[in-house]
Amino acid sequence: MKILSITAGAGGMYCGSCLRDNTLATELISLGHDVILMPAYTPTLTDESNVSQNKVLFGGISVYLQQKLPFFRKTPWWLDRLWDSSWVIKAATHFSVSTDPSQLGELTTGMLEGEDGAQRKEFLKLLQWLEDHPAPDIINLPNSLLIGLARPIKETWNRPVCCTLQGEDLFLDGLQKPYHDQALDLIRQNIEWVDGFIAVSDYYAQYMSDYLHIPQEKMHVVPLGIHTDGFEPPPGREADHFTVGYLARIAPEKGLHNLCKAYRLLRKRDDLPSLRLEVAGYMASEHQDYMLGVERQLREWGLEEEFRYHGVLNRQEKIEFLQRVDVLSVPSPYKEPKGLYLFEAMACGVPVVQPRHGAFPEIIEKTGGGILVDANDTESLAEGIASLAKDRTLARRIGQQGADGVRAHYEARQMAQRALEVYETICRRNVGEATPE
Repeated sequence: MKILSITAGAGGMYCGSCLRDNTLATELISLGHDVILMPAYTPTLTDESNVSQNKVLFGGISVYLQQKLPFFRKTPWWLDRLWDSSWVIKAATHFSVSTDPSQLGELTTGMLEGEDGAQRKEFLKLLQWLEDHPAPDIINLPNSLLIGLARPIKETWNRPVCCTLQGEDLFLDGLQKPYHDQALDLIRQNIEWVDGFIAVSDYYAQYMSDYLHIPQEKMHVVPLGIHTDGFEPPPGREADHFTVGYLARIAPEKGLHNLCKAYRLLRKRDDLPSLRLEVAGYMASEHQDYMLGVERQLREWGLEEEFRYHGVLNRQEKIEFLQRVDVLSVPSPYKEPKGLYLFEAMACGVPVVQPRHGAFPEIIEKTGGGILVDANDTESLAEGIASLAKDRTLARRIGQQGADGVRAHYEARQMAQRALEVYETICRRNVGEATPE
């Protein structure tokens, strides 16, 4: 099968969606399929071998300039190449770039307006690129925020288009009015141009069907998968202290502040071993004040010496981090559709403690690798962690179940095989399409 998969770059951030798209493309290629992984906005950053193209569609600098300054909507294409090149975009991402949806409403709706929006020139560039390349069997969009691409692609190539759904509701809900309502309306208007939607969990399939008014017959589920090579439990994890770990973006919606409150409750108990709180993950500039607030609160509680923030970790550093912690918890108040960090932790034999909402129940129930606690309940979270700190045998058993469960249900090869099933189904349903190779 010949597949064009567009992936939305996230600048200099390790993005779960980018990692997922790259892993899927890598596996499809290994299965013998012809895959072009094409970045949009910025080049992608991955912690594995990056199989994406060097070219970037809808260069982030051009998109932004054309939205803010009408002059750039008329500049010649040859001049645009100066700031559309991958190396210029990469250089620009070293500077602080806000991804705060409250500041990006106009840009979001502009992109969703497609050829009628401020980025019309970028859509014309896309059409030329499409015309210069042979049509694939199927095209995959990375999220519904880029659904404006569906119509021009469909009209140019007359090939089936599918759209992956992997957490964009958080961004959409962060848009200020009137952009929030406008964005939803524009997405819903473009659903007819999409032949199938792929959600990354059962929870998200149902949620997004309701949220975006997607017909059930267009919805499919392709669970996440990871390459587990290297994510191995350490030979022995016994220590005279119990380490609580957090590995995710530093942002309010990920719940680090909730974990810190639960940690304070744990420290007040006298039936637990000595504790440590280890944290790692990307922090955007707009969340630095949030992190400062977390650190200030820990300092006021007298716990700052037991806390360490490791910053952004590459793949090997991430594995070493997970092999040092005894439990992982990312108590997100947001109902997460995926939670890639759970698979990585469980693959290393680390039990997880997560809120009972979003995709967490289906992941933990399928793997057996963690404990579910009441959502947004600090005491319940603390009790869940304490149950593992008090009983190392239980922690080891749950950790081993998680390591086995991830390999049984969430390997990258399984994700690729399921994606192929969905692609083939969409192709067969697409009226007038030839059967893909």
